[in-house]
Amino acid sequence: MIRLTDEQWERIRKHFPEEHIADGRPGRKPIATRQVLEAALWILNTGAQWHMLPQCYPNYKTVHRRFQNWCRNEVLRRVLTDIANELREKGLLDEEECFIDATFAMAKGGGAEIGPTRRGKGLKIMAIVDRHGLPLSVSTHAANHHEVRLVQLCFDFYMIEAKPENLIGDRAYDSDSLDDELRSQGIEMIAPHRSNRVRSLTQDGRRLRRYTRRWLVERFFAWIQWRRRLLVRWEFYPQNFLGFVQLACLLILFRQF
Repeated sequence: MIRLTDEQWERIRKHFPEEHIADGRPGRKPIATRQVLEAALWILNTGAQWHMLPQCYPNYKTVHRRFQNWCRNEVLRRVLTDIANELREKGLLDEEECFIDATFAMAKGGGAEIGPTRRGKGLKIMAIVDRHGLPLSVSTHAANHHEVRLVQLCFDFYMIEAKPENLIGDRAYDSDSLDDELRSQGIEMIAPHRSNRVRSLTQDGRRLRRYTRRWLVERFFAWIQWRRRLLVRWEFYPQNFLGFVQLACLLILFRQF
């Protein structure tokens, strides 16, 4: 069974209003939101189908319905934003040096935001992490989009107000137009040059030494892929899969308290 500690629940409970059922109304009693969230975490960890929820949790239809409401109303995104800013105030997040990358997830359930690739149809999970490997932005996009075009969309899901001073990526992010666009926002893009680059080199070799720490973002993807529900997208609606990604990030941030 997956259980939140009392401290964890108190930190986020303001974002999860309890379901209200009028007094005297016939039918079932309202289900505690904490139990619904713990049931969703069980699905995230095991990758099981909704109807396989153990009897110790609420009915799977109730859990599925309320989880979809949280995803539709961006409740989980607000929770992540609050937790990330609390960690930043405590000095546990460092946005001076951040890392960006994407990982591929197969999609077998159909739905929107799925694109064809050589590996099959799927989507990309884009992430920006700080110098400790903690998530500052997570988003999902169709896999047939180039990562350079998704960088600005990642900042739409950024959790803290302060933008990174240095953003480090792999060769896929070697783009002069992207460099200029980010530099206008006060962000320095650091990425090795592609082997087929035609224009003159633009990267400073000394700053490229930061690239050796790019394993931090790879470690983040390894962390979230321990959650079996994220290995394959079965959700028809993209916001539901993103909700599971955000839950996985929430568990990572909880470890810092």
